[in-house]
Amino acid sequence: EKGKFYGIVGPSGSGKSTLADLIIRFYSPQSGRILVDNKSLSDVDVRSWRKQIGFISQDTFIFNGTIEENISFAVDVSNVDKEKIVVSAKVADIDEFIMSLPKGYQAEVGERGVKLSGGQRQRLAIARAVYRDPEIYIFDEATSSLDAISEKNIQKAIEGIAQTKTVIAITHRLSAVMNADEIFVLNNGRIVEKGTHLELLQRKGFYAELYANQAGQGIASEANLVST
Repeated sequence: EKGKFYGIVGPSGSGKSTLADLIIRFYSPQSGRILVDNKSLSDVDVRSWRKQIGFISQDTFIFNGTIEENISFAVDVSNVDKEKIVVSAKVADIDEFIMSLPKGYQAEVGERGVKLSGGQRQRLAIARAVYRDPEIYIFDEATSSLDAISEKNIQKAIEGIAQTKTVIAITHRLSAVMNADEIFVLNNGRIVEKGTHLELLQRKGFYAELYANQAGQGIASEANLVST
């Protein structure tokens, strides 16, 4: 649904990224159908469909150029909307950092964004997706390698986007989806549970087991920090 934040979680190999690939139509389902507004996705033009999707992965590509060029990448360069670039950066919670740089939006980021931290590259990728203004955002392990503070800032941006768009966050790190409207839990290629974070904990099922395991590794304590 529009205006909703969905989480897809599960252990490694459970099918999370495969599900994202199916939604984006990198693959077609061998059986069954994927429906969008009750219409089979196989009947929708691929190019038209992908224009509706903003995909942000853990390994975001940042090319050697300015911050402005990276945000407006893949959009008509002859019609760059500078005001929209700033708005997109604010949504992604990176405008303050950009304005702290001597050259601001004209600052060079270096090859593959070497002059930026991991969190800054991720927020820049989010700003790029926001600038394109798709209807659906898919975050595939986009915060898994970040520290708790960077994750909190990105999570804040994701939740802001979800106010008016459809957001799907795919992750093994439960702290990234604790505030999702609904969480789908995958195991061995199947959805085994769904509900909010609190509902799933109260059921004491597979999700609660995952949470307990992450708590033992110190990840849940980070989750508590992120959710506050």
